[in-house]
Amino acid sequence: MVYPPSGWCFELITPRRDCTARVLTRVPHDRSPGHVTDDAAPARPVVRYGTPAARWILLATVLGSGIAFIDSTVVNIALPHIGRDLGASTAGLQWVVNGYVLTLAGLILLAGSLGDRFGRRRVFLIGVVWFAVASLACGLAPTTGVLVAARLLQGVGAALLTPGSLAIIQASFHPDDRPRAIGAWAGLGGIAGVAGPLLGGWIVEVANWRWVFLINLPLAAVIVVVALRHVPESADDDAAPHLDVLGSVLGAVGLAGMTFGLTAWPERGPGDPLVVVPLAVGLLAMGAFVLVEARSQHPMLPLGLFRAPAFSATQVETFLVYAALAGFSFFVTVTLQVVSGYSPLAAGMAALPVTLLLIAFSSRAGALGARIGPRIPMGVGPLLCAVGAALLSGIGPEAPYLTAVFPGVVIVGVGLVLLVAPLTSTALASAPDRLAGIASGVNNAVARAAALLAIAVLPLVAGVGTDLTDAAALAPAHRVAMLVCAGMMAAGGVVGLAFIPSSVDEVRAQCVRVDEFRRSR
Repeated sequence: MVYPPSGWCFELITPRRDCTARVLTRVPHDRSPGHVTDDAAPARPVVRYGTPAARWILLATVLGSGIAFIDSTVVNIALPHIGRDLGASTAGLQWVVNGYVLTLAGLILLAGSLGDRFGRRRVFLIGVVWFAVASLACGLAPTTGVLVAARLLQGVGAALLTPGSLAIIQASFHPDDRPRAIGAWAGLGGIAGVAGPLLGGWIVEVANWRWVFLINLPLAAVIVVVALRHVPESADDDAAPHLDVLGSVLGAVGLAGMTFGLTAWPERGPGDPLVVVPLAVGLLAMGAFVLVEARSQHPMLPLGLFRAPAFSATQVETFLVYAALAGFSFFVTVTLQVVSGYSPLAAGMAALPVTLLLIAFSSRAGALGARIGPRIPMGVGPLLCAVGAALLSGIGPEAPYLTAVFPGVVIVGVGLVLLVAPLTSTALASAPDRLAGIASGVNNAVARAAALLAIAVLPLVAGVGTDLTDAAALAPAHRVAMLVCAGMMAAGGVVGLAFIPSSVDEVRAQCVRVDEFRRSR
């Protein structure tokens, strides 16, 4: 066995039936050189928060998830330049954006399963390299068709690396430090929310749109070097001997079909065949996926995970919160420009306090959630967000930022600070560590499906349809949309207060009970 480099050392424990993952081990420094450990021996990770080892792991995972997140937003800034340079149509530009989301959402669940089976660091690194090669193809694309194809491939790389970033943290850090580490990951990852539009605008202004993609290459190189030198490998010792091919195909087709249909809905309407057929195929595939996973001897997604109330409740709350958050972000940005007369840059910077609060306090919020339990943060956080969204429903013509926007944005930011780290920690802690990749993949898939649904349906529910440039129609629609978002946030808070355990120990206990039940069958 090859040791993880840089002096990694893990505490060996007696084998028992709990929620621990296999982590490659290295002998203590007082053992003779060349001593080989038992690769099958279970190990409890003891990487502690604040140590050099922890900083290297966070650097690799934050950069990895950061480049995937940035490339889902930064392209929007470059679209006018891409259109002029390549002669792209409106539909072509739409697929420059949506092609990335399509493969990312469609494959993220499979990617989490691959990481658990073949090694989370290995799949994470494959994703980073894949993402870099696809970014190079994007930067060199001579036509719109080639660019869309490269964006589809880029989404595959993002799907491979995204669940791995959180699964690596879950498998590497000591259980007592995981909430704080996940909080730091969320806070530092929030920098991507600020850096994306600003970096994209600066690059397009001083260079050209191609460097929006080419900038990923040196960042990917840093991630690869750090991960190879400082990130330990981990996997699921009990992974099935064969991949669940049928389940993988059905899951990917289901998510991709629903993503395609929801993406086309705003422009084509709900009755168009390009909306109805993909949605029908997606729903049928997802139904077949559930049946296959329920009957499979070695399912890609063990449905028994949902026997843990904390796991199921976390997914429901994730869906409600991230649907509301996507609708909030979309409508506030558009309304500030169309109705209130803000410039694009000013509208994009309006939510900056949210990101700054996440950067400054997410780690502390994660530690607080570990100390007092996840129920209160996961209940109070969304309720605060609901208050903030309700305040922002009053945005109108010439709305002054300090009185009409800033108070609501700050309250939403405080609510997200309380919520994000405990929600992410609970989503992972409520599943066995050896299934951390699939747990992260499920949570990511739920969040992305919620955002897609919100962006597709909320304009229709609010009464504005796809005509977002008419201030007279958008102003009342904005109020309706914000109140709907506030309602979804409030519902998420109720789910947290009613169904999330009051202590981290109870979350882990549910995980153990469900895992023992599954193993006994």
